[in-house]
Amino acid sequence: MTVRDPYAPESGDLSFDVESYDLRLQYRVRNNRLEGRVVINAVAAVAVSAVSLDLIGLRATRLRVDGDRRTRFAQGPRKLRVSLPHRMAPGERFSIEIVYAGSPSPRRSRWGAIGWEELEDGALVASQPTGAPTWFPCNDRPDDRARMRIEVTTDAGYVSVPTGRPVSRTAAGGRVTVTAQSDVPVATYLAAVHVGRYEQRPLAGDDRVRVFAPPALRGQVQGAFADVPRMLAVFERDFGPYPQEDCTIVVTPDELEIPLEAQGLAVFGVNHLAPHEQRLIAHELAHQWFGNSVGIGRWSDIWLNEGFACYAEWVWSEASGGPTVAEKAAKHHARLRALPEDLLLGDPGPDLMFDDRVYKRGALTLFALRCAVGDASFARTLVDWTATYRHTLASGEDFRALASRVADADLDALFTAWLDQPLLPPLPSPAAR
Repeated sequence: MTVRDPYAPESGDLSFDVESYDLRLQYRVRNNRLEGRVVINAVAAVAVSAVSLDLIGLRATRLRVDGDRRTRFAQGPRKLRVSLPHRMAPGERFSIEIVYAGSPSPRRSRWGAIGWEELEDGALVASQPTGAPTWFPCNDRPDDRARMRIEVTTDAGYVSVPTGRPVSRTAAGGRVTVTAQSDVPVATYLAAVHVGRYEQRPLAGDDRVRVFAPPALRGQVQGAFADVPRMLAVFERDFGPYPQEDCTIVVTPDELEIPLEAQGLAVFGVNHLAPHEQRLIAHELAHQWFGNSVGIGRWSDIWLNEGFACYAEWVWSEASGGPTVAEKAAKHHARLRALPEDLLLGDPGPDLMFDDRVYKRGALTLFALRCAVGDASFARTLVDWTATYRHTLASGEDFRALASRVADADLDALFTAWLDQPLLPPLPSPAAR
């Protein structure tokens, strides 16, 4: 990214990129107290003498660049400005160590309250799109992905579930420490920590999947997620191999407005265990391919995350004996026709980026592509998409080019109608495939 993202112009710093975060957190559930230490390994993108980190609601107490105790820094309501020991040249590497603490809470945003959130007896993180600074100092840009190591220490009786592949779990002095590592690049909005009185159980039918939930919900959880192995098999058939290092499901005893995905991880509320919520499980699992592996570098391309995950809901519906993809497309096309046609899918604007029309019109765009190019070409497009951009950034322009290349056809008119114009195109006929 060479210019600030207009959807979140106050977030991130373009003058440097992060290569890795090493986080050590201590969290007290009783009084919502978070103490943290982070080492950020970074590289200058331009010649720079000072950089800014995003940090909200927590206070930095010590900061060192490359171990220098004389490092000067200043903290405002949203930014932590750090003076570098000398003017860094482009490509020059440096590390920032920050010690910080406070009582984390969600930040107010145009998308509602986002970030670290207290539960009745625990905590969760819901960072998308700009909530990560509520729990750790970071360069909060969707295009600045980095490796992560997260160590979380909590009181005995609680289990912490951080983003990443589990590395270790130790207990000492009435405290429990869990460490997780992500060697694949992670966007700050896809890093998470969940804390609660959870038990860990493997998921029958697929030993890759770990489930964390309160013991009292054991029976409901087993029933609600029994189809996850089949979902993963269907998605691997249609989208390619599961791309993450971990596959973890967390269920809170609290009701949540929506389930939330993170890298290799998804969290659901107790209200999402009902049979009619199966589509949400499929949606969050699909994000491990679309959004969490194939990532977006600018928020205007959000349809590449949400439209693809919504389409995956329809794929699962058909595979599990429910309405077919075509039937789902017809149903949601009819619903969209009754709504205002004032949304540009390819650039919906920050206020509409999570509008349900982005999800459904995004899925319909894929259905229209399938009708235009045929099943075989469409299937190759999805697999090539996830393989070509596995754990890297992609844009709407990239998808248009890849789909046209696979189909060996000019698809400009199709994508212009669905992505660049507000009027809803007619529903394509599956018979055209």
